Amino acid sequence: MKDSFFRSMTWLHTWVGLLTCWIIYVIFFAGTVSFFRDEINLWNQPAIHNVQAQTDRVAAQRMQIVKGFDYLSHHGAGSNSWRVTLPEQRIPYLVYGYAKPKEPGQRRSQFVNTQLNPNTMQELPPFVDTKGGNFFYRLHYQLYYLDAITGRWVVCFASFFMLLAIISGVVIHKRIFKDMFSFRRNKGGRSWLDAHNLSSVLALPFHLMITYTGIITLIFMLFPYPALTTYDNGMRGFFNDVTPSNNVTNKAQGSAAMLPINTILDQVYTKWPDADIRSVRVSEPNMAASTVTVLVDPGKALRDQTPRLLFSGATGELVDQSADELTNSKALYESLNSMHTGRFATPLLRWLYVLGGIAGCVMIATGCIMWAKRIRERSKGKASLGLQLVEGLNLATIMGLPLATCAFFIANRLLSPTLSGRDDKEVTAFFLAWLVAGVIALIKRDKLQWRVMAAINALACLSVPVVNALTTNGNIVSYLMHKQWALFIFDALFLLFSILFLVQTEKLRTATKAKCSPSSSRSNTSKGQKHD
Repeated sequence: MKDSFFRSMTWLHTWVGLLTCWIIYVIFFAGTVSFFRDEINLWNQPAIHNVQAQTDRVAAQRMQIVKGFDYLSHHGAGSNSWRVTLPEQRIPYLVYGYAKPKEPGQRRSQFVNTQLNPNTMQELPPFVDTKGGNFFYRLHYQLYYLDAITGRWVVCFASFFMLLAIISGVVIHKRIFKDMFSFRRNKGGRSWLDAHNLSSVLALPFHLMITYTGIITLIFMLFPYPALTTYDNGMRGFFNDVTPSNNVTNKAQGSAAMLPINTILDQVYTKWPDADIRSVRVSEPNMAASTVTVLVDPGKALRDQTPRLLFSGATGELVDQSADELTNSKALYESLNSMHTGRFATPLLRWLYVLGGIAGCVMIATGCIMWAKRIRERSKGKASLGLQLVEGLNLATIMGLPLATCAFFIANRLLSPTLSGRDDKEVTAFFLAWLVAGVIALIKRDKLQWRVMAAINALACLSVPVVNALTTNGNIVSYLMHKQWALFIFDALFLLFSILFLVQTEKLRTATKAKCSPSSSRSNTSKGQKHD
């Protein structure tokens, strides 16, 4: 019975892992990159590279908001929506924006944004169109080129399989603590198994947390039925109930001058004296139905929804606000969401998240490769179509994603700033580079192809900081000298991965040479015997 149970768990672990491992690898890879979404946005916008973070950022917020409202009252007088987005610790610039009228068939209004240096209040050079870190964030939870809902369902399905693989892996792991400290180098399949076990066990709490909370983030899509049966408007009614909304002023008619924003800010600071305001949004400015929404940073609180206050723009009356005390169920849900996104993370904790994500990528990659090696050994060199498919997907996914990522950032620097649809072309460069890796994997999937891809990735990773230095006014040395740590670490990481891919290239070369040497020796010996 015991053997049967463990065999069943082993079978479950193998197949739930194999069937979705490549999608899970994409999810883990993109999710790991997304933990530095703001830093990627910074690197992708050379206009803000020299903007220094404010030392008195919170103290300067009132002045920046007041000036923002003066600016928007002149430039966005006919707009139905204003936004003042304040600098944050990882986002150093200030934004004043207003919505343009919708074009026919347009779902959302396009915003005209003016970015300013908060230290000087001078307008920054025009930003380039780029999706930045938001591309990897979207890729992580809804994939790409798929309908958003379909992509999320695929991610949910894969996440369930991942959770099953983790749980069944713990069940079949008889030496879980011993394997935490075991890694035998140059032992063929044994080394791959050790690498799989080591990356699995060391980051096991992270893997469980990130997979489970990932499913929780989409729980209302998976189980909408309680809301559908409770609210007349279904999910819309549910979200309106739990989110502060304008339910008073939206019935007012006609125009009305807005109160000075200082009147509203006085109320905000009375309620929250130490408020760190993220943004101020105005709906229907200079109308009787206008609403001013003030969003405040939750700090280290495990809250997914940003605390906010809603005021009438015409009267200054407090219309609605976030709950000061959350119910137990809402507190649990928002805590799990915050844990998944790492919104409360300090720099050290964010790096731990990234290391956990890298461990997850290693765990998935070694599992895929180990399965393919075992099947090839059992088939004695005769590869079935299924094995060839698995080996091709391994090469295309594991080696193709780093290449695609480099192509994305190189495209950001080389595409013309005035190019129409520039942000979409960056994404096109990402998938074209990935397609190249897929074509290479279709041709052949042996060690030579892995070596070729490792060499290409080494060159691609090296190219990112080099192209950056050639196309902007900064480089890794100047970033270090001026203590621009986010930009320095970005370039340094690509140099580090370039070195790692070079090491992989050399190891694959020596492994191939060692494999060929015995056969060559036997061949020479055989010829010598025949000659004798």
